[in-house]
Amino acid sequence: MNYIKQFGIIIFLSFIGEILYKLLPLPIPPSIYGIIILFLCLELKIISISAIKESSRFFIEIMPIMFIPAAVGLIDSWQIIKTAWIPYTVITIVSTVVVMVVSGKIVQFIIKLSKKEKGITRNK
Repeated sequence: MNYIKQFGIIIFLSFIGEILYKLLPLPIPPSIYGIIILFLCLELKIISISAIKESSRFFIEIMPIMFIPAAVGLIDSWQIIKTAWIPYTVITIVSTVVVMVVSGKIVQFIIKLSKKEKGITRNK
C-alpha cells in the first residue's frame, strides 16, 4: 500500500507538470515541469523524502528497462539512420566527453569552494 501512495504522489506531480505544459507557452517538456515541482516540494519540505523514497528507489532500479523501447525504436529505424550513423556516433561520443569534462570541472570547483568555506569558518 505504501508503494501505491508514493507512486500516487509522483504521478500527481507529473500531472501538474502536464497541466503547466498546456498552460505555459514554453518549449519545456511536461516531465521537466514535474521534476522541477518534485524538487521544489522536497526542497521546501512540502513533501518529505520518506514520502516517496521506496517508489523512487524502485524506479531507479528499473530504469535500464525503460531504455529498451528506445533501443528497439532505433533498430526499427535503421533504414533511416544508416546513412548518417557515423555523424550520430561522433556526436554521441563528443557530447558524452564534453558532459563528463564539464561535470567533473564543476564538481572540482564545488569541492574547492566547500573546502575554502570550511577553512574560513575554522579560522574564525
